Amino acid sequence: MASIRTKLTVAYAGALVATIVAFAGALVIARLAGSEAVLERVALSEAELATVILRQAAMDGGDLISTTDSIVRLREDVGSRLAALPDYVVVVDRRGRVVFNSLAARELAAVPPEKIGDMTYDESYPLRHQAYQQFERFVSAGQQLRESGQTTRLNVGDEQLIITMKIAREATGQVDRVITGIPVGWIRNQARREVLGTILVIAPLLIVLSIGVAYLIAGRIFQPIERLMNDLEAISDGRSLHRRLHVDNADDELSRLTVTLNAMLGRLEAYFGALRRFTADASHELKTPLAVLRADVERAMDVHTSATERLEALEEALQETTRMADLVEQLLTLARADEGRFDLHREPVPLEPLVRDVFETATILGEAAGLVVSLEVSETATVMGDPARLRQLFLNLVTNAIKYTPRGGQVEVILRGAGDVVNFVVRDTGIGVAAADLPYIFDRFWRADRVRSRTGERGGFGLGLAICQWIAQAHGGTLTAASRLTRGSTFTVSLPVAPVGSTAEYRIPRLTARLAEQPQSGDIPGRD
Repeated sequence: MASIRTKLTVAYAGALVATIVAFAGALVIARLAGSEAVLERVALSEAELATVILRQAAMDGGDLISTTDSIVRLREDVGSRLAALPDYVVVVDRRGRVVFNSLAARELAAVPPEKIGDMTYDESYPLRHQAYQQFERFVSAGQQLRESGQTTRLNVGDEQLIITMKIAREATGQVDRVITGIPVGWIRNQARREVLGTILVIAPLLIVLSIGVAYLIAGRIFQPIERLMNDLEAISDGRSLHRRLHVDNADDELSRLTVTLNAMLGRLEAYFGALRRFTADASHELKTPLAVLRADVERAMDVHTSATERLEALEEALQETTRMADLVEQLLTLARADEGRFDLHREPVPLEPLVRDVFETATILGEAAGLVVSLEVSETATVMGDPARLRQLFLNLVTNAIKYTPRGGQVEVILRGAGDVVNFVVRDTGIGVAAADLPYIFDRFWRADRVRSRTGERGGFGLGLAICQWIAQAHGGTLTAASRLTRGSTFTVSLPVAPVGSTAEYRIPRLTARLAEQPQSGDIPGRD
């Protein structure tokens, strides 16, 4: 397959050849037009010259026309002067008779030498019938020119003539007009030979030289692209995505392309790194419950195991199966969110009833954990969103706060407005997150307290906050976190308020019915 360099060179050569052909055609046309203009002036000059010869002969005295054996023709000395003119010359007297024909005119009419002046056609010359008709057309065309200096064209056989006519009656008395004609075929052929011959000599050299220069220029242009392709081929897998392409200082399209590719490589590096971490963490999360499940099943199948121990083993296996099902469900949720296949059922949602419903659940969980859960509502805003997903978002944040707050601590739930945005805030007095760990808390499978999470003290998979962040972003909002180690954490969800006129009355029984249809997870994801 031909390279782009070769294709560009061939395309340039084709364009150059087409340009040369068009230029040659235009040059030939211009050359022909100029040559024919010159021929017209020559024809007029010949008519003027013939008129001058006739006028001079008239001034010398004597009759210009003689009659011999019923043949009317110019005087012999005058005819010999006109015979020196090289082209078609015909002299017509005042009675419309042809009194002189040049050699070219006699050849046109096929007149025998003995009847030079007699242009009357008779049956004794049958072979010259067509030629004589052409001569008559020539004479008629000349006689139809009424003003001195006019020209016309006439096709005579395979030849085209430029015909002109000059009136001479005022100067000579006996001669009425002079008709001259010049063939244009020879000048056309000469113009074509001159132009095309020159083009055929110069064009091959010009085309070969231009193709060579174009090929060299294309090679220099594609050198950076060749280097770019080689560098990209060297980055063949996820382990070499840390490499970057060299960027020239020139502000051109190729430099901008290189910058764009480097940015894409950076994103790919981040995605591949996240994918590797995700795969490793998911494998580790599944490895532990699978090992426990296998041990419980083996213990239950042992013939020496008592009925009580068998039931305990099966119950523990069921718990691990439930944890694995929750993990798979959360992974599916994030996968669908990444692919954009998770549809949200948007409708006007008043936040106050939803937050109070979440607060009631948080109060029950807080009492069991020995915590004080409080609620502060200073805004009754309505947002456009999915009530089930918003409840999941708020409940996950509150449950995380309760899970990571020691007994005797406090958890505050706040709903307040800030212009066109409403904020849902969860503040606790729990263990907090170190400043070095805070940028990673929304990463999947990430947990600040990994050891105790692995041992099951707090449980979870490290996916809860990743899901919460996706829900907030899917509603056009944000989820931010602020925390200090041993001093608690604050999570803030900012959602845009629904425009005035776009909301509808929302009844609490309808909300309660929809929330009752949603399944409740027994394992709330841990703080990640």
